[in-house]
Amino acid sequence: MAYWHRTGPHTFTPTEHVGGAWDLNTQHIATLLGVLAHEVERDRDARRDDGLRLTRISYDILGTIPLEPVDVEVAVLRAGRTIELVEARASHGGRPVVLLRAWLTAGYPTDELAGTDHRPMPAPDEVPAWDMTTLWDGGFIASVQVRRCDLGPGRAQTWVRTPHPIVAGEEVSRLAQVAGLLDITNGVAVRADPKEVSFPNLDLTAHLFRAPGDGWLGLDTTVSFGPEGAGVTTTVLHDEHGAFGVSTQCLTVRP
Repeated sequence: MAYWHRTGPHTFTPTEHVGGAWDLNTQHIATLLGVLAHEVERDRDARRDDGLRLTRISYDILGTIPLEPVDVEVAVLRAGRTIELVEARASHGGRPVVLLRAWLTAGYPTDELAGTDHRPMPAPDEVPAWDMTTLWDGGFIASVQVRRCDLGPGRAQTWVRTPHPIVAGEEVSRLAQVAGLLDITNGVAVRADPKEVSFPNLDLTAHLFRAPGDGWLGLDTTVSFGPEGAGVTTTVLHDEHGAFGVSTQCLTVRP
């Protein structure tokens, strides 16, 4: 079963696999982020055929969303031959709930320059399986396969994947599939028991220096809490060939 069904030209209806972790009556935001990336790419493909790629995806989460349909609109904010800024907006009942601003850039032959000093992660088969439902509730968490190396409070190296497509009956790019998993990062390296402390994220931004490959998605995650109710989750993103980007999330920390 997919996470979403397209039930109108720009309307998406969630399935049971979208159920939230903080509140079972609301959506886990993760897969909606994938839907928005998917719609930006569909809009790009309808307008141009030069292969501009998403290299930054930045989401602002404006509130909780019930397990009900959402509408998605896409607009080009800054058009260009080699660089574009595109916005996608998800709304529920006419109220905006998630905004995505994505930079799309042209590719250039930089093989001889390619490299990173981000350290590799242990391979997925070297990391033990972890039942994430022992810590978190909800349909989305139950739908994801997880392997995790717990490195202490606020630190973990995790591999995740899902057998469920983002949108039923539609071809979805690997990047959009990855975007639909990124929001899990705030839950894999917890610094405090979520039954005692609330630390939802208000946003998520990912910068990508190459396209992600197929297979498991690797998350090398650090969660930091400050002394006045703020926090940050920082993750180096990996596929099975190495690092390909970095994501961050702003947290509101509430005992």
